[in-house]
Amino acid sequence: MRSAAELEDTTEKNPVTPGAVLPARDLLGDLFLELDQPARALSEFETALRNLPKRFNATYGAARAAELSGDRKKAKERYTELIELCADADSARLELQNARAFLQR
Repeated sequence: MRSAAELEDTTEKNPVTPGAVLPARDLLGDLFLELDQPARALSEFETALRNLPKRFNATYGAARAAELSGDRKKAKERYTELIELCADADSARLELQNARAFLQR
């Protein structure tokens, strides 16, 4: 999985084609969350966001990984960013509910 993420990072995207629907780096972060390794997941999501900023899944993944690894400051930053990304959305997505619940604590 790491090899796929690194290969994808080095592949240039044509400016007129859409990006990856679910980037390999996001999948690697999700895998580390599933393996109960949130600190490693956070590192992958942060790398994903440097390469592809403001993606919903990576932003939520980074926030969740930070929360699970005990980094409340980073979790608050990323959950806030997620809420701001969706400020004009009328959505009941679970990720947004989790973000709001965290920020209200």
